[in-house]
Formats: sequence, C-alpha cells, structure tokens
Amino acid sequence: MNYRHSYHAGNFADVLKHVLQCVALDYLQQKDKPFWLLDTHAGIGMYDLTGEQAQKTGEAVEGIGRLLNRSDLPESIQRYVNLVREVNDPNQPEQLRWYPGSPWFSAQHLREQDQLTLCEMHREDSGALSENVRKEFPAAKQIKVLEHTNGYGALKALLPPPQKRGMVLIDPPFEQRDEFEQVVKALQEGVKRWATGIYAVWYPIKDPLTVGDFHQKVKSIPGVEKLFAVDLLIRAATDSSKLNGCGMLFINPPFGLTQQINDIMDYLTPILAQDRGAEYQSLWL
Repeated sequence: MNYRHSYHAGNFADVLKHVLQCVALDYLQQKDKPFWLLDTHAGIGMYDLTGEQAQKTGEAVEGIGRLLNRSDLPESIQRYVNLVREVNDPNQPEQLRWYPGSPWFSAQHLREQDQLTLCEMHREDSGALSENVRKEFPAAKQIKVLEHTNGYGALKALLPPPQKRGMVLIDPPFEQRDEFEQVVKALQEGVKRWATGIYAVWYPIKDPLTVGDFHQKVKSIPGVEKLFAVDLLIRAATDSSKLNGCGMLFINPPFGLTQQINDIMDYLTPILAQDRGAEYQSLWL
C-alpha cells in the first residue's frame, strides 16, 4: 500500500487522526509543566487540496469536507475544524484549499515552554517541511525539523527527552510490507527508554486480522501496561485490497481522550461512512 500523503490529505483517516491528536494535545496543555512532542513521519506539514495529487483522488470531499460546515459539531471536534479553517480564506468559509498535516496541529498547541521535533525521511518532502515551518512559524524557536531522518531511529536516538511529559506520534506511509513490524520494534525501543510517554500510532485497516495481530504484539512489549485502541471502518472489511478504515493505538492514553472517545466516534462514524458496515470500536487491550 502506498500512502503518499499528498494524494490523501484531508480524507477520513486524517479526520480521525487529527481529531484524536488535538484531543490528546488539549489534555497535555491542562498542566503548566512543559511537554515534548515527536512526530516521526511528519510529511510536508501543509497540503494544497487544489493541487494535482489531491485532485486526482478527491478524498478530502469525503473527509474534512463532510465536517467543515456542520453546525452540530461536538466541542472536541469543533476545535479541530476551527484549526483547519484558520489556514484557509476566512472570506470564503465554504471553500477549502489548504489542509494542515500533523506538525501544524502540534505547533498550534505549543506554549513557550514546550518543544516539537519533526522527522521526515523523504528528501524532497523534508525540504518542503522545513520551508513550510519557516513560513508558518518564523518565530517558533521550539520547533526543530530533522531533515532526511529516519523517524523510527529517532525514538532510539532522542528518548528520553529532558521533559518528563509528552507524546510521540507515529504515522508511517505504510509503503513497506513489514511496516507493522517496524512500528513494533520502534515502540520497543521507545518504551524501554521513556516508559511514561504517550505513544500514538496511526495505521490503515485493510484486513482486521492483521490489525489484531499488531495489537497483540504491542501488548506484549515489556513495559506496556496501558494500551488503548480506536478502530474506524468506513465500510465492511470484506475486501482486503481496499482501505476499509483506520485506527489509532495509544500507549499511556490521555485520560481526557478515553473519556470522550465514544461521544467522538458516535458522531464521526455515520458522517464518515462510505458504505454499509461502517462501525467503530474503542477498547482497552
């Protein structure tokens, strides 16, 4: 599966990922103590939905496009939608040109005492990421971009951080057949060095059995005590060649996220559904 993000920006998977990312970051902001964020596969940070790649798939229409102008958004989702609106023309609220990536959402939650480290392996994308960070956050000294850097290796090299609190976001492109195995190995290294950190992993759902196996492997990692999963299917997973859904796996999940998750997913699931069999599950593992 090739998940080059410029083709898929703003789709249903981004909605789930970024809503939950924002909820988790809101929780970290509740205490004055500083936190550190690591984004292992940061992408380019900002995506033009009128560009050739995004237009080729048009996936944003069935993702963020379904939320943008709703008047009944729960507070937890409204914050996310407001942040998307901020990068677009306020004089044209019904039109959407830009969609921010996870680095942008993280940067919007930083306070003066917090820090964000962004990793991107793809040489061209990492250059674009640095340029976008300089453009969007020219005065933000607490944002560091590691160009052409293996995000999995960063967990071994950068952990533990000086700050005791924080979150690692792992959002791979899933271009490699062994991507799930790479994530497990990276989490092993991360938890061994920083057992109290929050780890949030996005993953595609084509075959639910593969996802179940992934969950069990993470559960067996020494030091993993609190493990929580949220899986969303936009259609019944009867054809394993399709992207039938996606999920987020949290080690040490924020309390605020687990408390709100059912309300969030009860709202999102019918809106993001694309066929029969759409459903979600949230569970402690």
